[in-house]
Amino acid sequence: MSDLTIRPMTAADAGAVLAIYQAGLDAGNASFEVTAPSWETFDATRLPAHRLVATGPTGAVLGWVAVSAVSARQVYAGVVEHSVYVAEAARGRGAGRALLDALIDSTEAAGIWTIQSGVFPDNAASRALHRAAGFREVGVRERIGRHPAHGNAWRDVIFVERRSPRI
Repeated sequence: MSDLTIRPMTAADAGAVLAIYQAGLDAGNASFEVTAPSWETFDATRLPAHRLVATGPTGAVLGWVAVSAVSARQVYAGVVEHSVYVAEAARGRGAGRALLDALIDSTEAAGIWTIQSGVFPDNAASRALHRAAGFREVGVRERIGRHPAHGNAWRDVIFVERRSPRI
């Protein structure tokens, strides 16, 4: 997508970011969550320096990526958990990859050595995106949680991570 811009997420993006988040949750294959948080909660739980949006030629937000600390312990200061969501109409056009590439640049510049997340095994698009961006599938966390949108069925999660070769 040559007309794609990656820029820092701002509070002005809240409506679009949360709408894309909710659409991903509604599809039932992105998260155990079923309702996007309020902007206040989202803002309080994601690291400000590593929240990015992808916009198209009109300036509309097409996707977002953000990270949260995995622990308050100093030994894990260089480890974050990320989420990446792309609007349905923009999928398959490079927005997800551009967001992950920008996130990798951002986190490495800040000394973060590991980006991790969990992906449902049947989310083939997310798995392929993460592999293309240099993430590896570390293992399967079996029956890690019950999914409310799937009748409270137990679901597995594939644990993915990207270790920085520079840090």
